[in-house]
Amino acid sequence: MSFFRSSLSRRAIAAAALALTAGGLLPLTASAQQQPAAFPTKPVRIITPFPVGGGPDGVARLVADKLSRAWGQPVVVENRPGGNGFIAIDAFKRGAKDGHDIVVLDNVHLAAYPALFKKLPYDASKDFDALLPLFKTYFFFTVGTNSKYKTVGDLIADAKANPGKLDYGSWSVGNPVHLGSELFESATGTQMEHIIYKETTQLYTSVATGELAFALGSSATAGPLQRANKLRFLAVAAPQRNAAFPDVPTVGESGGPKGFEVIGWNAIAVPKGLPASVTEKIKRDIEKGLAEPDVLEKFKSFGYEPFPTTRPQFDQFVATETKRFTDVIRKANVSLD
Repeated sequence: MSFFRSSLSRRAIAAAALALTAGGLLPLTASAQQQPAAFPTKPVRIITPFPVGGGPDGVARLVADKLSRAWGQPVVVENRPGGNGFIAIDAFKRGAKDGHDIVVLDNVHLAAYPALFKKLPYDASKDFDALLPLFKTYFFFTVGTNSKYKTVGDLIADAKANPGKLDYGSWSVGNPVHLGSELFESATGTQMEHIIYKETTQLYTSVATGELAFALGSSATAGPLQRANKLRFLAVAAPQRNAAFPDVPTVGESGGPKGFEVIGWNAIAVPKGLPASVTEKIKRDIEKGLAEPDVLEKFKSFGYEPFPTTRPQFDQFVATETKRFTDVIRKANVSLD
């Protein structure tokens, strides 16, 4: 009987210990504790709303190459252009929620579309964590080589003398060039006419021939015609002169409002609610790749600038951009619904 009582006691003690462990009252041994899963464990997909070719696609492919080398896993770029970027965003929303699918968004997706659309197929505050910006680019005021406008001040004076008659162009409603021009109207108290073109090539050709008074353009989009001496850059809408174009004044230096900026940027976003270890790994390794010399050299050819920032700083920047766009969209009564 003593043997039976002893065996039962040991079994009872073991059962009690197991119950306590399962209930979380006793710690597991180090070997049994849940360890964070490695990341990535399979190929990673970067979904982008931009077509193959051009600066944003080029940057996404540079990032994919750097991450693939760092992670030892294939990182592929999947281009889903069209539909205001909604096609790419839908693919991202239907994809993996563990960080193996990430998406490239630009400033209008995060800061302008919530005010431009009454109903969006996504909720920027619930569907994404905007992790870090990939680059930034400032826009130039472009005119034809033979244009009568020599300064931004000349543009403003003509617009005020002829309300609603001076025209500018962009490739759609709600893109950074259009909204930047609306910001310019608001900042200068002028009223101009927005002309929409199907393609950027057609847009800047019309500026070069004098069909359009002016258009905002980046060095990537308008640079080829500027280098061919068919366009002039009146000013750059940036806080300081562009190092690649040191002779081009800022808007404030050219007779326009001081401190006036029109900036474009792309950002990497991940699914909302990823573990901090995963988001920080993605952010850290992308930042390392973006800082490498070959990437920085490529940025120069695209006319892009690095945009290093912390998560809180970037969140604040997006909030500021959102307010700025929302204010001008409501004032201009612009809508895409």
